[in-house]
Amino acid sequence: MVEVIVSKLAHDGQQKTFVVVLQERDGVRVLPIWIGRPEAESIAAHLHGVPRERPMTHDLAHALILALDGVVSRIVVTRVEEHTYYAELHVARDGESYVVDSRPSDAIAIALRCGAPIFAAEKLLSDDSQLTADTDTDAALGAPGPGDSSVAESGSFAENLRRHLEQMNPEDFGKFSL
Repeated sequence: MVEVIVSKLAHDGQQKTFVVVLQERDGVRVLPIWIGRPEAESIAAHLHGVPRERPMTHDLAHALILALDGVVSRIVVTRVEEHTYYAELHVARDGESYVVDSRPSDAIAIALRCGAPIFAAEKLLSDDSQLTADTDTDAALGAPGPGDSSVAESGSFAENLRRHLEQMNPEDFGKFSL
């Protein structure tokens, strides 16, 4: 397992969806995961400290874990099978450890709220620095650099991501269209 951080949260205008890019902590390897709008909004709201009048789903999950005296010790993106990524929430309570199946987007949103580390299976990470932030371009576009917690919507990011995906074999990621 490799510890990762949320490097970018971007809108893929061509696919009309969102991508959360996890980047190896202190490294350049990345893991892009396409996620739904509600999960992207939840992650972005937390990263930007946007207050909500009422708790949203991920806030509720966090509150439930705390109310039951649990602690999210980590989350792990474990594998991809037939276009679907899998993750686990590792929760500790009263000396017991529990592993809860989760979608990566939900696990990431909960981990961010709990301050829990995020890990990814070694085989899921790709060594493509094109997907990491390019300081000159990012500064001009207002996009984040590696480790920054903000939302990026840039043509160059989408183009770099598209090039990266074109170099992958279907068995590395699953079928996709660009």
